[in-house]
Amino acid sequence: MATTAKPGGIRRTSMAKRKMTLALFSMMIPGLIYLVINNYIPMAGLTIAFKKFDYSKGIWGSEWCGLSNFTYLFKTRDAFNIIRNTVLYNLVFIVLGTILAVTVAIMLNLLRGSMNKKIYQTVILIPYLISMVVVSYIVYGFLSQENGFLNSMIVSAGGESVSWYTQSKYWPFILTIVNLWKGFGYTSILYYATVIGIDSSLYEAATVDGAGRWKQIWHVTLPGLRGTIITMVLLNIGRMFYSDFGLFYQVPMRSGLISSVTDTIDVFVYKALTQLNDVGRASAAGFMQSVLGFILVFGANMIIRKVDEESALF
Repeated sequence: MATTAKPGGIRRTSMAKRKMTLALFSMMIPGLIYLVINNYIPMAGLTIAFKKFDYSKGIWGSEWCGLSNFTYLFKTRDAFNIIRNTVLYNLVFIVLGTILAVTVAIMLNLLRGSMNKKIYQTVILIPYLISMVVVSYIVYGFLSQENGFLNSMIVSAGGESVSWYTQSKYWPFILTIVNLWKGFGYTSILYYATVIGIDSSLYEAATVDGAGRWKQIWHVTLPGLRGTIITMVLLNIGRMFYSDFGLFYQVPMRSGLISSVTDTIDVFVYKALTQLNDVGRASAAGFMQSVLGFILVFGANMIIRKVDEESALF
């Protein structure tokens, strides 16, 4: 015999759902308030990029100057240098950083024993948590001409000490090594979280088919990581015109003799801001970096969509 739901029961159920939904939305309020205050209200300051900012007149009272603040990055004699350094360093960091992080994530997955995995995860994450100021002094401890670890080894082997902070040819390699050492731990743990989420039945099926460890990695693990890799690479591409200010300013110890390979857009803008006190140009540079980053992400996503639509972000 069929039963019919009582109207009162339906009303109580709908009210309970509304209360639950209201509770969930109320939990969002603090985060939304923070998002609006921290991310949206400051967007009004973008007008500074189009003004000749005068402290005495304020943001709204300063005169409009059109796009002149944007052109100074391209008119300066160092324009090619800083844009080249920013883009090329980021390309190297993305490629080598992804390869290193994926390799470490796979190695972590191959380890036996949960305790060993936890120890290794903690060890590789420590550099990521160290301040770049501390990192700069660690690097100085290795590279100091008088008491540096590397020069001590070179001198003890019968060679001459190297003045690392005055010779630019070494710094593309030094900065790359420091960046990889500091950042690979965090990224590899993100990839490792994806690896352990891959269905174990896929590995079992591969084993039944006679696939060894390397073939399992190639045909099961890497395809399972594809979505995460694409997402991480797209996020990094979005910051292609940004750079880690501490890495390029503090690690080289602000040495002007190697600025041709250490100056990036962020460092150049900081120097211009502190020397010329031109807030408008600094704001224009930041705005330009954001717009170019958006264009790069959108373009890269379009390419991925054509190759593999399921892997695209949008």
